[in-house]
Parts: sequence; structure tokens; C-alpha cells
Amino acid sequence: MKRLKNWLLILILIVPIFALAGCENVTERANTQDTWQRIERRKKVIVGLDDSFVPMGFRQKNGKLVGYDVDLARAVFKQYGIKVDFQPIDWSMKETELKNGTIDLLWNGYSVNPARRKKVAFSRYYLENKQVLVTKKSKHIDNFQGMKGKSLGVQNGSTGATALDAKPKLLKDLIKHKSPVLYDTFPDAFIDLNANRIQGILMDQVYADYYIQHQSNSKSYATYISPAMPAEHYAVGMRKGDRTLRKKINDGLGRLQRNGQLQKLNEKWFGTKSNYLGPNN
Repeated sequence: MKRLKNWLLILILIVPIFALAGCENVTERANTQDTWQRIERRKKVIVGLDDSFVPMGFRQKNGKLVGYDVDLARAVFKQYGIKVDFQPIDWSMKETELKNGTIDLLWNGYSVNPARRKKVAFSRYYLENKQVLVTKKSKHIDNFQGMKGKSLGVQNGSTGATALDAKPKLLKDLIKHKSPVLYDTFPDAFIDLNANRIQGILMDQVYADYYIQHQSNSKSYATYISPAMPAEHYAVGMRKGDRTLRKKINDGLGRLQRNGQLQKLNEKWFGTKSNYLGPNN
């Protein structure tokens, strides 16, 4: 009986280890496999996004998902006869969702930076962006120095949060408690900005310009771009093993640029011809 109890104890200890190893193997396969053939067979690719990120991917009042990246992703995969399914995710967990294989792509105003390059593979660039400080004009904050001792909001997992940590002396060391207030979405941050619970938001210029333009009190906001903040580029994020998928997206973006469809999308969503489509990288 004692020997049987010992064996049972060993099994109890070993089984969870094998189960954990199995989960790790599944995750690793999802991160390293070239999944293009599977995507072709099912005629569907799954894109993870924050569905409150205007104008890249967001919900209209009727619940319909629209946006620049929504249109662009569909235009790219239409060339291959593949449907795009958009999966709303917690943006702070985006790389984990990708690695676990629950989504195939991150395509939602996803900026390229060194930290992200360690985790994912990127397509060629398709749009330029900058980080901008949004404040209320009534506060007379004209630059980063004006945020000294004040509360700053950023979206959790956003490029703004990364930029804040990358150059702390530029802004982070100035703000209250030397730490930003984190938000799940930018609309939540704007609610607090309007209520004076925070005095600034560091965010994507693409988002800020579009969001402010569509507010009834648009003239009450001020924006500031620091010359010390480098330009950023949007690209599509994918698992490092998806080399064929990366090539298909790059080729598709290139065709859209050459045939003028990319320019039409820029004019539809931004009313400008100032897009930047970078070389293959």
C-alpha cells in the first residue's frame, strides 16, 4: 500500500510537467511554423486588433467594424481569395496572442520598434506616424516642459508607453510621480482629459488627428509634437516562422501602391497624399 501511494505521488508530480511541456511545444510550433498553406486551405486569416483605434480599426455606432487598416487588410488578401476575420484583443497582450496562435496577424496601427522586432516579424512599412502630446487649450501647455508635475495618460502596451520609457528625461521624469496613468483604450483617456483628471495624453498622431477632428469640441484641444521624438512606421506584425505570409503581404502592399489603391485609401481616411510606403525590410 505504501509503495502504491508513492507511485501515485510521483504521477501527481509528473503529469502537470508533461502537460506544461505539451503547451510549450504547441506554442513554440505556432511561433515557428510557416502557416501559409493552412491559411490557404481554410481561405481565412485572423487579424488581431484594438477595435477602438480610430481611424485604423474601430466600431461605428451601429457596431460595424471599419477603418484604414480594415480596408487595407481586405484589399491585400482579396488578391489571394482569402477572407479576413478581425478579432478584438487586449492590446497589452497582443504579442502573446500572436505567439499562442489565436491570431495570425497584428494589423492595427502597429508601430515598428526594436523591442517588438525581438518578438515578431514585420512586413514592409505602409504608413508614417509620430507620437503627439494632446492637451486642453485652456491649460496652456505648449510643450513637454508644460507637463511638469502634471498627470499624463497613455494606452497600456502602446508605442507611446514604450517611447516614454525609452527617453525618460524627455517627458517621463517631468510628469507627476514620474509615472503615467495607464488606460485600456484612448477614449477612456480622453474622458479623463476632459474631466481634468489628467492633463495630457501621449498617443499616435494618426489617432489624435482623426479623433479630435470628429469631436464636437474639437477646437478645445491642443497638440504638440516634440522634434526629439523620432518618426515611426506602421507595419503588419506576424510570427517569425511565417515567411511565406510575410512575402504575400509585402507583394500585396506593393501592388496596391503601384495601382493607386493605397493612395485612394489614404485620401479616403486622411484626405492627404502624405503617406509613406517604405521599402522591403
